[in-house]
Amino acid sequence: MDTAVATTSVIRQRLALLREAMAQAGVAACVVPTADPHLSEYLPERWKAREWLSGFTGSVATLIVTAEVAGLWVDSRYWVQAEAELAGTGIELMKIPTGSSQLHVDWLAEHIPAGHTVAVDAQVLGLAAARALRTALNARQVSLRTDLDLVDQVWRERPGLPTPPVYAHVPPHAPLSRVEKLAALREAMRRQGADWHFISTLDDIAYLFNLRGADVPYNPVFVAHALIGHEQAVLFLDEAKVDAPLRDTLARDGVHTAPYAEAPARLAQLDGSLLIDPRRVTLGLLQAVPESVRRVEAVNPTTYAKSRKTEAESACLRETMAHDGAALAEFFAWFEDTLGRERLTELDIDTRITAARARRPGFVSPSFATIAGFNANGAMPHYRATPRSHAVIEGDGLLLIDSGGQYLGGTTDITRVVPVGTVSAEQRRDFTLVLKAMIAMSQARFPRGIRSPLLDAIARAPLWAEGLDYGHGTGHGVGYFLNVHEGPQVLSYHAAPEPHTAMEPGMVTSIEPGLYRPGRWGIRIENLALNQPAGSTEFGDYLRFETLTLCPIDTRCIEPGLLDRRETDWLNAYHSEVRQRVAPHLQGRALAWLTARTQPL
Repeated sequence: MDTAVATTSVIRQRLALLREAMAQAGVAACVVPTADPHLSEYLPERWKAREWLSGFTGSVATLIVTAEVAGLWVDSRYWVQAEAELAGTGIELMKIPTGSSQLHVDWLAEHIPAGHTVAVDAQVLGLAAARALRTALNARQVSLRTDLDLVDQVWRERPGLPTPPVYAHVPPHAPLSRVEKLAALREAMRRQGADWHFISTLDDIAYLFNLRGADVPYNPVFVAHALIGHEQAVLFLDEAKVDAPLRDTLARDGVHTAPYAEAPARLAQLDGSLLIDPRRVTLGLLQAVPESVRRVEAVNPTTYAKSRKTEAESACLRETMAHDGAALAEFFAWFEDTLGRERLTELDIDTRITAARARRPGFVSPSFATIAGFNANGAMPHYRATPRSHAVIEGDGLLLIDSGGQYLGGTTDITRVVPVGTVSAEQRRDFTLVLKAMIAMSQARFPRGIRSPLLDAIARAPLWAEGLDYGHGTGHGVGYFLNVHEGPQVLSYHAAPEPHTAMEPGMVTSIEPGLYRPGRWGIRIENLALNQPAGSTEFGDYLRFETLTLCPIDTRCIEPGLLDRRETDWLNAYHSEVRQRVAPHLQGRALAWLTARTQPL
């Protein structure tokens, strides 16, 4: 039987089982978010319920199932992928403009009759999302049940909790000790008037305790909750994952471990005041907190702390970028030597680029699934080649490669577009316009504390001037040997310019404008940049971007006449620095490739 047909049949069977469970519970609709009890972006296998039920493998979506209808709400990055993966499943693709849209909530309010019930598992429903959902349903006299995990009832072979060991992140790559980080957090708690602070987000926990793991694909984190008081800190996790020496070290630093499942019981014993981030903790966990406990709601202090890299961390990150650039030089040298002589597919890109990084010191894993899209596939921003569906790299066109690595000394994320065969004049024009957008943002100076979404227009201006645009954000925060997507800053006009998105020194942000011609080609150029002080005037303090990524931008795709002198000078200076800093780590054909690709324009 064809694999696609078999998958379609399985999905229909799973939906039928869910509907049976809904009928038995008296539920009119079941909401299945893409979430775990930690509201992670990348999920452990146990909590991939939406993917298991729908067959859609993208990283963001919300599934709603009723007795007659099943719909998957997906933003524009995934429309093409979702349309293909949902075909024949009976699940309707619901297109939404951005990943943060609440259109599925509006749909529920409009389509579920008064007096009926909507179910969603509170353990994977964020507190802020729960409030929005309850408000919308209450207005229509629709009940919300959060005490049911209907998926668990029908997912008979559901995976258990992940088991990889937890390990310490140590100096020199971890310059600040956990004792120092805990002291800073407790000072922030005092300022907020909080006796306790509960954290569920895995990257916050990994940062705070200088610990790492491998429970989640691409992110070096581990499944845990944390409860911090002014005199004690408790880490709730599978204790078998922490060896005796590490447990002793944690105890000396005032950190004690407890079983993962005990977090609700500990919360139930609290008194005083509790600091929580309503967007980063689930309703299910907070239901255990006594009503007598005063809740202080604010962004997790560790979210701010980990976003502002120290000078020592920045130094490690610069060294990591040089090695990552060397790995990319080795990869591209191999690619150009092999192209046209051997059969290459998009799948070969991931294998070879990961192998090149693995030879570099401190490499741990990729930081996300490599995107390698040739021509039309490159027009899908979150495309991923699979053994069942991928392209051969041959003929003429553009190859887009978005990849990254997790190193002990930092996290990398880079996109480059390279020519295959002959590049058309239209492709060179598109490429150059995207390059102008990237340079515009890279050269920007901006007030310290500006809300990061407000900067998005700087990159888009050169494209808007030509009547062009792209559907994703211009940039996201990046962790330090942590999640490749990190807040609080984001360069996207779709995001609300709230106070917590302020740009501060030490933040690392991607700059990645793009341009996509559906069915033809896609172009995205991405570097990571570090916020640096840029002086003070009578109008306040200013910041600039220090470009961290070290890899040539392929000048064979550029239409030089579209660049002004300032842009050409920026590109030539960037290539000079790439050559100077990466060359000491190379030899042979990789060094020759680097030298050739960094010649002045």
